[in-house]
Parts: sequence; C-alpha cells; structure tokens
Amino acid sequence: MRAVIQRCACCEVLSEGQLVGSVGQGLVIFLGIKKGDTIKDGIYIADKIMNLRIFEDEEGKLNKSILDVDGELMIVSQFTLYGDCRHGRRPSFFDAEEPLKANKLYEDVVTYCREKGISVKTGKFQTMMNVKLDNIGPVTILLDSEKVF
Repeated sequence: MRAVIQRCACCEVLSEGQLVGSVGQGLVIFLGIKKGDTIKDGIYIADKIMNLRIFEDEEGKLNKSILDVDGELMIVSQFTLYGDCRHGRRPSFFDAEEPLKANKLYEDVVTYCREKGISVKTGKFQTMMNVKLDNIGPVTILLDSEKVF
C-alpha cells in the first residue's frame, strides 16, 4: 500500500462535478492499493499517517501529528500510485489491486482512522475526481507498507 501525504489548509474533492467532501486544516492522503495488500498494510499506513509529526510546534519545528493539531483527513483512492513507467511511455497498472478488493481495503483504512477519533472525509471510489488542495509548506511525504521508500 502506498500513500502520498500532503499537509493542507483546506481541500475539496468533486466527483463528476459534485462536491463529495471537504476538510479544513489537516492532511490529504492519496492512497494506492497493491495486489496482495491486506488489512495489516492498511493499519501500518494509517498508524504512520496519524502519528507523523509534520505540523509545527510553538517553536516552528515539525513536531506535532494530526492528532495533536486536531486536524482532518481527506483520503482519496489513487490506483495510479502503482503505475509502472519503467518501460515505454504509457504506465502499466498491473500491480494495482482490482477494484472490489481495493475498495474494501480503502474503506477499512478510512474506518480505522475514524475509530481513532479523526474526522475523515473521502473522495468517491472509482470515479473521475477533481481535488482542490491548498498545500501548506508545501509538505509532501511518501509512505509504502513494503518500506521501499
């Protein structure tokens, strides 16, 4: 499982022209599910996201987590995080999980974060979305449950 995490002042997600979610201060998470991922991968990614210290403390150091700042999460599914561009000019998405399994794990990650007390909004799975993001910093972090980066 992979996640691209971006700190935001606010974010809105539109699916097929309709607003499906918006958050204020917090994190935008683009989440990709790989073939063979399990709930163990989802819990690893969710715990990392919730505990990453990427918000400033009183001294301006990145020392606070989303839990510390009472921020919100916007979690958007993005199978293209498993696009392989090493050969040719068009990405291969062979490693991305098939939609039914991916959606189940995506929903499991969302539920897990909500159970930890975080306000979570989402995009709409398997639709064309527009993400309007006011990135702060910018701060962008990459996570992979296989720890390849």
